[in-house]
Amino acid sequence: MRKNSGDQTLKLAFGGMMAALVFVATYFFKLPVSITQGYIHLGDGFILLGASLLGWASVPAAAIGSALADLLGGYTLYILPTFVIKGLVAAVAVGALRAKRPYWLTVALLAVAELVMVAGYFVTEWLLLGYGLAAAAGAVAPNLVQGLSGVALGAVLIPLLRRVKPKVMHP
Repeated sequence: MRKNSGDQTLKLAFGGMMAALVFVATYFFKLPVSITQGYIHLGDGFILLGASLLGWASVPAAAIGSALADLLGGYTLYILPTFVIKGLVAAVAVGALRAKRPYWLTVALLAVAELVMVAGYFVTEWLLLGYGLAAAAGAVAPNLVQGLSGVALGAVLIPLLRRVKPKVMHP
């Protein structure tokens, strides 16, 4: 049976709003990391939150919001890798959040989603961008901090906002 077009429109609107939230949390709330010339940000927490609220619709929202932050932040080499990596983070998070399981296990699976981000940027910097193994390895610790902050933010916000989520948003 086809879903109500009003529900689909609402989900699309929420997806656009989530992409905007991911962009804002990534672009405006950041801590520069001198070793990598990059930054640690809060965007990953909102990617995990989006996975909880939107289900699979969070994947393009995460990819677009994060890539837009790279575009406007001057990290043009990272736009396409970020689009793919953050979309994968959202996809893994959706999978982690779909089944009923103990809360600690859900949080652990969200950490696995963030490990996808750490591994994705490691491979991107080492092999795709050619920064070398040492430089790529040097970026692992800041990416782990970013991932853990995203998991912590998601672990706090997800239970709070799941209580008020509209019925149309159930993945």
